[in-house]
Amino acid sequence: MPQAPFDSREIAAAPPVGSATPKGGGPAPERPDNALGAAWMAMSVVTASAMVLAVRGMAEGVDSRMTVLLRSAGIMACVAVMMLSPRFRASLRFSNPRLHLVRGGLIAVSTQFGFYAISTLNLSTATVLSFTAPIFATLLAVPLNGERVGPRRWAAVAVGFAGCLIILRPTPEGLDWAMLSALLAAVLFALALALSRGVAAADGPAAAFVSANAMMLILALPIALPVWELPTGVGGWSLLALLVATSAARNVGDLQAYRHGDASVMGVITYGRLVLIAAAAWAIFDEVPDGPTLLGGGVIIASTLYIAYRERAVARERRAVAAIRDES
Repeated sequence: MPQAPFDSREIAAAPPVGSATPKGGGPAPERPDNALGAAWMAMSVVTASAMVLAVRGMAEGVDSRMTVLLRSAGIMACVAVMMLSPRFRASLRFSNPRLHLVRGGLIAVSTQFGFYAISTLNLSTATVLSFTAPIFATLLAVPLNGERVGPRRWAAVAVGFAGCLIILRPTPEGLDWAMLSALLAAVLFALALALSRGVAAADGPAAAFVSANAMMLILALPIALPVWELPTGVGGWSLLALLVATSAARNVGDLQAYRHGDASVMGVITYGRLVLIAAAAWAIFDEVPDGPTLLGGGVIIASTLYIAYRERAVARERRAVAAIRDES
């Protein structure tokens, strides 16, 4: 489910490994170190999976809207402590405040839908539907960014939507609201990426992280007021602490993975979340993914992997053409 204040596609949109990185981003390695990147991505996969499990665990005691508020409040409390560091304050740049606000607002609403889906759906289903974000990002890139999408990527988008229909199983009576919430979370997250492409690359991940969580806290407060209820007991507060810690650790893992490794390789590793979450959901919550989820999930994964492959190939072709043009 899209919960990260910045996303791997934004990090991957930064200058390629071996080129100059944005100011304050630190020097990038000259060549991709996929072994080191894979280690960081493994950390991201594990912590992101634990984050999803913490959200589901908290759902037994508090409403998902309250979980969003408490997580953002916990993260912003950590940010307040980090603000004591002059180095951290210097890393915060907001070259386009409007884009930060729009991006943060969209991610905040996306997280509300995403946490609701995690709290109510089979975790395997919720996780698979969250991987539709690249499909929607491709679709939105045409009207919003003027990007040219070739017939092969359009075909992959159509296949991805077919996978969604397999999972959703629409009937004359309508669609499951929780499943629609999972898709809405993916759509809004993709919209945030399309409208604010390169925010993390331009201003640095720290600024993207802070602005998104600040907006999440501001918007979550009035939404959570009608269901105000704090966690109870050591277990409830421990789950909240785990949620805050894993949210931050997942972002660090994503950043370092895409900074050191090749984006196409790192993107494949992220699908390890499906395996971990499905296994944990079976062990902890006695959940087993059904046939349509497995079939539709396979279709969606194949679609998004091909979209990522084609985007990478197109980017290489554009860089090659630009290099030839510069030499001539």
